[in-house]
Amino acid sequence: MSRNSEFPRRSLFLVAQNMSAPSAAVNVYQFRDSRAVPDPFLEVGSQLCIPDFVPIVVDNGSFQCRAGWATAAEPEPKLVFKSVAARSRGASRSETQIGNDIPNLEPVRWLLKTQFDRNVVVNFEIQELMFDYIFQHIGINSEGCVNHPIVLTEAPCNPLYSRQMMSELLFECYHIPKVSYGIDGLYSFFRNEKGSPHPSGLIISSGFQCTHILPVLKGRLDANNCKRINLGGSQVAGYLQRLLQLKYPGHLPSITLSRMEELLHEHSYFAEDYTEELEKWRSPDFYEKNVHKMQLPFSNKLLVSSFTTEEKLERRQQQLRRLQELNARRREEKLQLDQERLEKLLSVQELLDEGQVDLFHKALVELNMDSAEELQSYINKLGIAIEQTKQKILQAEVNIEVDAVDTKAETPDLEQLGSEQSLDDVESITELEPLFNEETPEIEKPAIPVQPVFNLAEYHQLFLGTERIRAPEIIFQPSLMGEEQAGLPETMQYVFERYSKEQQNELAQNVFLTGGNVMYPGMKGRIEKELLEMRPFQSYFKIKMAAIPALDAWYGARDWALEFMNQEEGWITRQDYEEKGGEYLREHKASNASSTISISKQAPKIIEPTV
Repeated sequence: MSRNSEFPRRSLFLVAQNMSAPSAAVNVYQFRDSRAVPDPFLEVGSQLCIPDFVPIVVDNGSFQCRAGWATAAEPEPKLVFKSVAARSRGASRSETQIGNDIPNLEPVRWLLKTQFDRNVVVNFEIQELMFDYIFQHIGINSEGCVNHPIVLTEAPCNPLYSRQMMSELLFECYHIPKVSYGIDGLYSFFRNEKGSPHPSGLIISSGFQCTHILPVLKGRLDANNCKRINLGGSQVAGYLQRLLQLKYPGHLPSITLSRMEELLHEHSYFAEDYTEELEKWRSPDFYEKNVHKMQLPFSNKLLVSSFTTEEKLERRQQQLRRLQELNARRREEKLQLDQERLEKLLSVQELLDEGQVDLFHKALVELNMDSAEELQSYINKLGIAIEQTKQKILQAEVNIEVDAVDTKAETPDLEQLGSEQSLDDVESITELEPLFNEETPEIEKPAIPVQPVFNLAEYHQLFLGTERIRAPEIIFQPSLMGEEQAGLPETMQYVFERYSKEQQNELAQNVFLTGGNVMYPGMKGRIEKELLEMRPFQSYFKIKMAAIPALDAWYGARDWALEFMNQEEGWITRQDYEEKGGEYLREHKASNASSTISISKQAPKIIEPTV
């Protein structure tokens, strides 16, 4: 199972920090450019023995989704994949790629879709594809339904509409027996506070899209004073990408978001005092010792070739023939694919002509289209493309029959001309040398300056200096990237001021850090510094970090499912869904606060009789 949710080990980082006098080669790092491995399809009969009504735990994160069984035999999530889907226009539903099915995100970055807007699920068509992916790969043995309860995470203060659509999807599409909703940060908090039955604390949960501050008093979330900062790992990666693109405009295609995430996870850190740390970077010695040089891939081929003119001409002709054959094969493959797609689209159009409207609309949904006019436009464009491809194939066949022009006779032998010219120059200098020696004294010949060799590898290096602290700093100072909102310290101070002094002391004694975005080195020390500045003199506070910040939410949800599997607390049954609506929420210790939609009744208008 992949453990992509955890930051990679920082062995190289620690080596560079611990060496007293590192050389230039020590600070050079290679991009790993890791690729996702497709998840296997698990067959229950051969690999698992999971009975019905065993809960499925799904940590539905905006960066990664983690899913697995709530059993003692399965201590870790079975699936960990990125919450993205790639589906081209006109492609069928079965051709959609989900999560780890996409080995490299960069070539299809423009096709990627997610079910989230910030950290709230709004695109339920993509969410349905995510559930299909989970159930197909986790080993569901039931047909037509999922006979397992679902424990699902949701955003703090999740909108009722989002929960209503999620419940409708689970109960109507998958026919699950019951579902429970909880907050990922609270699951992580209660997992790390097992010794206390009713703990209090201030949770700082920083994820991919948002950073939440969640106050918990006596084991219950105070939803009225929860605050959200619209900054997370996604904005940090985008800010770092812009910084390096401005710094290295010649390497724009190589500065991808995937590589920026790698730089953040392995080479960035929080400065305990940002201004003081910037002053350190002004020192050349400090810069040379702490700068990280990221090596981009490059080709180190020699520019000068030792082939003769005839060999170069023959190689060029061979490459030309090979390129023509490759283009002809690609055109034929493209023509065949386009013709198959055109036949499929025409068969869908025939459904409308035959009056089968329901099947026609179902086929349109499969093709990711909205109307018959869009289908007709796509058919017309595809027909034109097929005709153009046929013309290119015919033209290429004609060009291949034309003999290549023999340029050997027209090309002079440059090496021979150069050698003859050099021989003439040597003879003329030899004739003038005695005359020069007789009339002038001996003069010392000036030394020929040595031309420096161009270092191609160094040209393809990204120097990470202050960018290592500037990018994650936007969580504390959003103004660095032009965001007009409060940072983490100001928001923490605002939350504290909403409570009495006794409650403030109770919250400050247990400040809990969780979420993948708190795993940068120096995060705990920075929070300590901020609390030391905002808390009263000689007041006590304590900061605690989750054991595994990126995975403790799933572990906490699994622990809750094992504890309350056979109880009614926290579970929404199908009967509850049908009687009380999809927005209904049965509370538990790690859930949101229950609320209902209230519609104010307008007073009836009094129509006065006309005279």
